[in-house]
Amino acid sequence: YCVGSADVAIAYCPERVLPGRILVELIDNDRVIGGITPRCARKALQFYRRFVRGACVTTTAKAAEMTKLSENAFRDVNIAFANELSLVAEKMGVDVWEVIRLANRHPRVNILSPGPGVGGHCIAVDPWFLVSAAPDVTPLIRTAREVNDGKVEHVIATAAAMIEADRHLRVACMGLAFKANIDDFRESPALRVATALAERFGDRVAIVEPYAAALPKAFDGTGADLIDVDAALETCGLLIALVDHDIFKSIPLDERADKQVYDTRGIWPDQPRIVPSLPLKLAV
Repeated sequence: YCVGSADVAIAYCPERVLPGRILVELIDNDRVIGGITPRCARKALQFYRRFVRGACVTTTAKAAEMTKLSENAFRDVNIAFANELSLVAEKMGVDVWEVIRLANRHPRVNILSPGPGVGGHCIAVDPWFLVSAAPDVTPLIRTAREVNDGKVEHVIATAAAMIEADRHLRVACMGLAFKANIDDFRESPALRVATALAERFGDRVAIVEPYAAALPKAFDGTGADLIDVDAALETCGLLIALVDHDIFKSIPLDERADKQVYDTRGIWPDQPRIVPSLPLKLAV
């Protein structure tokens, strides 16, 4: 509500914050300030300088918006490489986590960690805006999205095969959040995997999510139940690690050594593994 003339300045200032650290990163991180006019950018700059300790850089609104989309598309593409590498390693019978650890000893290599897919309301969504704006020149960005979404389906298929191999096996899906130590399930690949397995295998599936007081509505009618870590270790023969919560990483080996494990996050490097012996074909 305004009486008389109003001095309104509009700017697009993308966030760069992590869940759980929003206020800290709102203050400490650099900010891109995209005004719809140079005057709007200057006014927004004055506002942000009141509390931001990081650098404040002005630009146009369109450039600021593309900056945000580019940041998330960059991460999506790099995660897609890690996820695709995990599929190659699986076919070759090689531990992808060891490969990445060794490759990252190269001073100019920094391969990210693979997982069951990509989640959250930014990285899993923003690349599509770039693809939509320029579909004829974004095959890499589109393919990265397809690789990361495809990893979810691969995890579902692999887990389902393990469950079907033993009809008496009870399975614990470890985690629903889209990243560690938060309660945010938006676009979560872990949630998609767990929901698909619950819909298919019903009450043989238990969900372990320490950041949830109740299961999301997606599990209604499936028969799946929410249990804690201790109950999962006591009643489940298959542990599917979908989220790298600290509480999961701290489970000692002697409490899971007799379990079947499908570790999509690499949180239990000491877990006994049976690596298939597959012939490696070398090009000559």
